[in-house]
Amino acid sequence: MEKESITENVRRGLSSAQAEESRRAHGENVLTPPKRTPLWKLYLEKYNDPIIKVLLVAAAVSLALAIIENEFVEVIGIFLAIFLATTIGFYFERDAAKKFDVLTAIGEESPVKVVRDGKVQEVGRREVVVGDVVLLGVGDEVPADGTLFEATDLQIDESALTGEPIISKFTDVRNDGATYPSNMALRSTMVMNGSGRMVVTAVGDATEIGKVARKSTEMTSVKTPLNMQLDRLAKLISKVGTGVAVAAFVIFLGHDIMTNSLWHTDDYLRMAETVLRYFMVSVTLIVMAVPEGLPMAVTLALALNMRRMLKSNNLVRKLHACETMGAVTVICTDKTGTLTQNKMQVQEMWAEGADAGLLRAAIAANSTAELDGDKPIGNPTEGALLLWMHREGHDYRRLRSENGVVWQLPFSTERKYMATIAEVQGRRYLFMKGAPEIVARYCDMGEADRAALRERLLGYQNKAMRTLAFACKPIDASVDRVELSPADAHLALQGVAAISDPLRTEVPDAVRQCRKAGIDVKIVTGDTSATAIEIARQIGAWDDATPAEAQITGPEFEALGDDEAYERAHVLRVMSRARPTDKQRLVNLLQKRGEVVAVTGDGTNDAPALNHAHVGLSLGSGTSVAKNASDMTLIDDSFGSIVRAVEWGRSLYKNIQRFIFFQLVVNVTALLLVLGGSIAGTELPLTITQILWVNLIMDTFAAMALASLPPSHEVMDEKPRKQSDFIINPHMAWAICSVGILFFAALLGMLVWFNGRGEVTVGQLTMFFTVFVMLQWWNLFNAKSLGSSHSAFHGFFEDKGLMIVLLIILVGQWIIVTYGGRMFRTEPLTAETWGWIILCTSPVMIIGELMRAISRFKKPIEKSKDAEETSSKTMPRTWLVESILVTLFCCLPFGIAAIVFSTQIESYYTLGRYDIAQRKSEQARKMLLWGIGLGVISYIIALMYYLLIPTMSFA
Repeated sequence: MEKESITENVRRGLSSAQAEESRRAHGENVLTPPKRTPLWKLYLEKYNDPIIKVLLVAAAVSLALAIIENEFVEVIGIFLAIFLATTIGFYFERDAAKKFDVLTAIGEESPVKVVRDGKVQEVGRREVVVGDVVLLGVGDEVPADGTLFEATDLQIDESALTGEPIISKFTDVRNDGATYPSNMALRSTMVMNGSGRMVVTAVGDATEIGKVARKSTEMTSVKTPLNMQLDRLAKLISKVGTGVAVAAFVIFLGHDIMTNSLWHTDDYLRMAETVLRYFMVSVTLIVMAVPEGLPMAVTLALALNMRRMLKSNNLVRKLHACETMGAVTVICTDKTGTLTQNKMQVQEMWAEGADAGLLRAAIAANSTAELDGDKPIGNPTEGALLLWMHREGHDYRRLRSENGVVWQLPFSTERKYMATIAEVQGRRYLFMKGAPEIVARYCDMGEADRAALRERLLGYQNKAMRTLAFACKPIDASVDRVELSPADAHLALQGVAAISDPLRTEVPDAVRQCRKAGIDVKIVTGDTSATAIEIARQIGAWDDATPAEAQITGPEFEALGDDEAYERAHVLRVMSRARPTDKQRLVNLLQKRGEVVAVTGDGTNDAPALNHAHVGLSLGSGTSVAKNASDMTLIDDSFGSIVRAVEWGRSLYKNIQRFIFFQLVVNVTALLLVLGGSIAGTELPLTITQILWVNLIMDTFAAMALASLPPSHEVMDEKPRKQSDFIINPHMAWAICSVGILFFAALLGMLVWFNGRGEVTVGQLTMFFTVFVMLQWWNLFNAKSLGSSHSAFHGFFEDKGLMIVLLIILVGQWIIVTYGGRMFRTEPLTAETWGWIILCTSPVMIIGELMRAISRFKKPIEKSKDAEETSSKTMPRTWLVESILVTLFCCLPFGIAAIVFSTQIESYYTLGRYDIAQRKSEQARKMLLWGIGLGVISYIIALMYYLLIPTMSFA
């Protein structure tokens, strides 16, 4: 009697006032985060980076030389470089950590079903208080510790706390050897089967998991496929750099020994200084060869991608998902919620000849769902049935309380039905609800009735409707539990509900984009074949030419041998009536075929497939088990978000490739120059501080610019990359070597020419240094368009980061040249010299633009849907802006040169140097004509491209 009184009291739950009082007394349901590592320790950890250690060696050697020579300019530059490298990396890591904290906090707002003020409602997990009545169902994460007072076939996974995978729970304490009492449910454990209700006894740090969390913390890190490739690249470059450094040391020292009289004296101190100086050069070459901007470029790219993907409704839980999505070749998607809106509505309730009152009682009693106003809580299909009853004017809560539930067998994906024993108007009934073909096996029906039922079901399924059948039979009042078997069930069919779930409007276009991008879309669902095929037809994944073997049911797939299933997995487009094991087997077979698989799922039963896939995509409305097994969460549940994630992943990879191209061109040119300069017998063409400017300032800003480029929709026109593909593809390798060698040849020619005119002056070396930087500056335009046939000015004003970086590099170089003095071994250059340098280096970009224009014309002219959808206003604005930008940048260097020459003409006339004035006038006229001619040609090419080929994509 006392137990019944307690149960009756807790059934209404707490009132709002009681909940607030309990929160004040026991605190919020939040675990105190582990103690953080101090910021100073995190900063010092940056000095464990191998690249920073190399820089520290360089700094130590430079400091020794500075003390001997009393010259501290270079050592200041190196220490500044170390400070910049560590501080920038530290800042971005801290920024990423803050974002992860925000993402983690989202978990505390996960909805929990509680009873308050006598009705079921959803509250955030952190709002659960001691005394709350919590409803537990399959797939729920237990939000706090509590004592069970209702438990129906309840099984909980306590592996997160005790290591025990499945524990049966009851309303009383049993001596079953379990770690915790059998009537307790603990925070962070997962409901794997059945249902129940509990009264919360502890929240936050007072829970068992809270006590454990205070005693231990876990640090995990994931080595991503991209990072493995970058490690391979860094090792390759370091080996090359070390070889070049050793060669340079030997050549420089050998040349000095043969040409310097110092080595024929007894001045051993100066000899040691010379050896140390050349050793310093070798160390600097190693530093220069290591792509120190690369880790920051990758970190920045991943951090920006995570932030942007969150805005596009993709919550990234594991970093590798950002990059792996770009390599996905197959997407195995669920139907409900991902392809459809997950807004179930009963379109038709067929119950010919059935007792309407008994059917309503069956729907109310044989269900675990609830309604919060018009919002279903729990299973969406059951929620649709309750909403139908509400629209028909029937109160399911009243029927449920009047017809007491005696026993319940929860729905499972293996059985595909749910059963309940309930008292209805003083008589005990067994109710069954589930897949019609399963329920029909338990019913007494003639063959004609079964054929009529099959025909009706096929009609519903061909309209992509989900169907549920209801059956019942009266049973003896003494029966409080049954073992069901088709042979002796003898149920009577009550009716069939046809439930529709409208297709998401964006899905057909998203699937079309996937297929265009070389990604195969497979539907894996628990629905019938007819429903699944109709949905596949609506989204464009199935047509009349699709072979029959592209469809299979879960049981049929299970019956296939391994070899046959291996071959069938490739051609499959639809798997219906799929069970968890079928989905997991399909994923494993596709992976064996070399496919990169992404899987969507929202239920506990999807967790194995989500865990085994390369990228597991859980739904925002899914269970905690599914989310914990996934790599990303689709906040809006939409398939369109998957396509955006693929686009982001591919663009991320391409942006990293662009930075690698840019940086390695700089490194190859610089390494060859030092060796070339030593062979030519010149003074070091680039000083240590100049090299550090090129590497640590230019490359750092270039990393920011190229890593932050927005995603390009054209990546969806390409086929997926293979995971085994090296990040430097053959085209990149050819471009890096050819551009690097051409830059080296041009700069070496300058050195030879300077040598031929006598002793090389500081002014000439300043010109050399500026030409080197400007070549890379123009090459940044080519890097932006690497892997694309678009002009470098395509979407130029959207690339604000790139525009700022270009300006910073140009202004920074002018400041260094003008005011660098002894620290950078420079002297100011005249306006005329600047004009000539800009003019002579601009072909780097102009030739790149011409090559990209030629590749555009070579492309097959195909009518693109994207071009069709481009508005008549957007197209003219796009080609007009881009054409003007191409024209301006092509003729700009010639215009600058013409202006520089023109400003000097008057001064030469004043000085009486008419011959020079005439020559400058002729040069200005030629530059102007060249500029106008090139501008007209580039504008005509741009017009031809945009006006004569309007079918090309402007995405």
